[in-house]
Amino acid sequence: MAKQISELKLGILGGGQLGRMLIQQAINYNVTTLVLDPDPDAPCKHISNYFENGSITDFDTVYNFGKKADIITIEIEKVNIDALEQLEKEGKKVFPQSRVIRLIQDKGVQKQFFKENDIPTSPFQIVNTKEDMENCNIPFPYILKLRKDGYDGKGVMKINGAADLEKAFDAPCIVEKLVDFEKEVAVIVARNANGDVKTFPMVEMEFNPEANLVEFLISPSTFAESLQQKAENIAKNIASAMNITGILAVEMFVCKDGELLVNEVAPRPHNSGHQTIEGNYVSQFEQHLRSIYNLPLGDTSSITNAIMINLLGEKGFEGVAQYENLEKVLAIDGVYVHLYGKKYTKPFRKMGHVTIVDIDREKAIEKARFVQKTLKVIA
Repeated sequence: MAKQISELKLGILGGGQLGRMLIQQAINYNVTTLVLDPDPDAPCKHISNYFENGSITDFDTVYNFGKKADIITIEIEKVNIDALEQLEKEGKKVFPQSRVIRLIQDKGVQKQFFKENDIPTSPFQIVNTKEDMENCNIPFPYILKLRKDGYDGKGVMKINGAADLEKAFDAPCIVEKLVDFEKEVAVIVARNANGDVKTFPMVEMEFNPEANLVEFLISPSTFAESLQQKAENIAKNIASAMNITGILAVEMFVCKDGELLVNEVAPRPHNSGHQTIEGNYVSQFEQHLRSIYNLPLGDTSSITNAIMINLLGEKGFEGVAQYENLEKVLAIDGVYVHLYGKKYTKPFRKMGHVTIVDIDREKAIEKARFVQKTLKVIA
């Protein structure tokens, strides 16, 4: 007889907020969780069944940790893939598969994958040095992205002209055509080992202009149903082309001419899906568990309008975190606060998120704007 979900230990590479929320869901299934993270005070430390302080990029550390688990997953892509490949060869289940993580780790390979699989994306060129950038075929202004190790807006810059090349990354990058877009949107798709696929409704995102990371998210979208369906189909096509098992977040631009272009993908629970905890019948975290344990996928429908706000550390504050005006926002109906257990704050660090739900979309947005200007993370 096949083992039950509670009999299969789950190893998580990375002990940040995504791992924390995944564990909070895993507890409901009596899943034993093991976490590896380089931070001795990682958010997962006190809620996992087993916590190991160590490097997630070191072969031996990842390999030896992985041997303790039955299923291994990630909450960040920067992990040692060679160790995961070896664990797969020895019969361990790794989801997303190591080959998927390898593809995602390199934005150049990722963009090439889009091109080869007819996934709509902006024109791009792979460059290795600043000299390559000077001879680039993409006209100024353009977007420059590090091929590896960029996250949360880091490793991305706009190059307006030749004068900006002095400050450009001197490392392997991709140059992307600057997209004239109306809105950034995202679709999260889940796929289990049986090949069953489900998408969450498309969401609309607003980004912090300084930190270049999601600050405000609205679900579900009010774009035309035809465009939303197109976005969901693109996400499904990528998941199928990758043959992924697990969750995949697909970020896209809605261009001013109505076209959709894929920006980037992430093979794990994602910031663009946090609102699903209160706003949808199944959350992205439960859906990820269902996917990697090869269980039936849950109902992704929206229950009501949901707004998600990232709680970022305020500029000018660094030290032990304090949450200013928490009582004021908790006095409002439909406000759900999620703090990530991070002791120290610094400017733009993700310290938590708040979801606001309301059957009236405009009221939800009004409440969310109040929360956004009222609740502050200081020190």
